[in-house]
Amino acid sequence: MKKSVLLPFSEARESILATIKSKNYNAYHTVELIDAVNGYLAETILSPMNIPSFNNSAMDGYVVRKQDIDCAMTVLPIAGRLLAGEQKQINWPEKTCLRIMTGAAVPQDAYAVIMQEDVDITAHGIKFNTQTIKQGQNIRFIGESVKLGTEIFTKGEQLTIAKLATLATLGINQVNIFQPLRVAIFSTGDELTPIGQPLKTVNSIYDSNRFTLKLMLKALGCEVIDLGIVNDDLNLITNTLKQAANLADIVISSGGVSIGDADYIKQALEKIGQIHFWQIAMKPGKPFAFGHIDQSLFCGLPGNPVSSIVTFYQLVRPLILGLYGQTQQFKPLTFQVKTSNYLKKTIGRMDFQRGYLHNNEHGELVVSTTSQQGSHITTSFNQANCFILLEAERGNVQKGELVNVELFDKILS
Repeated sequence: MKKSVLLPFSEARESILATIKSKNYNAYHTVELIDAVNGYLAETILSPMNIPSFNNSAMDGYVVRKQDIDCAMTVLPIAGRLLAGEQKQINWPEKTCLRIMTGAAVPQDAYAVIMQEDVDITAHGIKFNTQTIKQGQNIRFIGESVKLGTEIFTKGEQLTIAKLATLATLGINQVNIFQPLRVAIFSTGDELTPIGQPLKTVNSIYDSNRFTLKLMLKALGCEVIDLGIVNDDLNLITNTLKQAANLADIVISSGGVSIGDADYIKQALEKIGQIHFWQIAMKPGKPFAFGHIDQSLFCGLPGNPVSSIVTFYQLVRPLILGLYGQTQQFKPLTFQVKTSNYLKKTIGRMDFQRGYLHNNEHGELVVSTTSQQGSHITTSFNQANCFILLEAERGNVQKGELVNVELFDKILS
């Protein structure tokens, strides 16, 4: 039997990302700002105003003119008081100061605002140490934070609470966000039992993959269509794939993509769709399939739980974020640190070992593996906060060698 050639991981990812450009997902809807949290912007937002929109005080204190503080120690009587939100004009005679509160509009000829803790109150007025006063101090100027017409957020950005707060300060109450991608999922395998039910036989296992996929998809803002467990039957799997493609933008299966006698995903996909690639030089996650059925994209994940998580994170997650317009997620931040223990590695495949990034006893940033790294051992994720990225051409790693690490984002942390 001819041995299949494994596609390098980098080429697999590039193939998936190239598909995004042709897909051109653009379905969006308009929502109130309060309902937009974690949504993905379907438009670039420009500021409709300056922030601040007027010069105002950053402190409770006293506002002075330049010409009124002409000696080292100046005492000025208070001519009036400025409050936040006031619209009235105030008479400000020469050789006086004004009491001002945080957020109040600063007069056009103001030189500085001196915070109340830096002055002395005397019977004749407010005593200032003019040697410490600098022009513009404690004044928030027009457009200092945001200028009218500047880009605030770009198309594809996910709207966190902090970003929504920024939009609220601009008076924006509605935004256009992408509609959630519809993702149909199902698991294959006669051995699988839904979680919460008694195991069917002594040889059965729980279908944890589908549960985990739901969690990760929801964290990415997707609408999940759960088609359950499908037995190892070519016709059943083929019909389920057809049904899923009619319902969803993306179809994700778990299991059945290897080369065993009961692995029917590849056969079914060849009948009703197209395979772009199948089997990748990565560990864990070698049996990963990517293709399409009609207008739906298809991702066939391995059945082993760790392999399923790793391939979803490294290959499916960028696909989903890319469809939402998040192009910056294609190149995750990686950096090098020393490993605090020996890492077993076979040359030939890109290895994504689960790691724990931490400070050692000397305060140095190091990474260590988390328990055993088998593709079925999900406990390797329990204490992990990063992937240790070991290149395909690299072999075993000795303690103290430099390795690349990639911190988990929110769907795994």
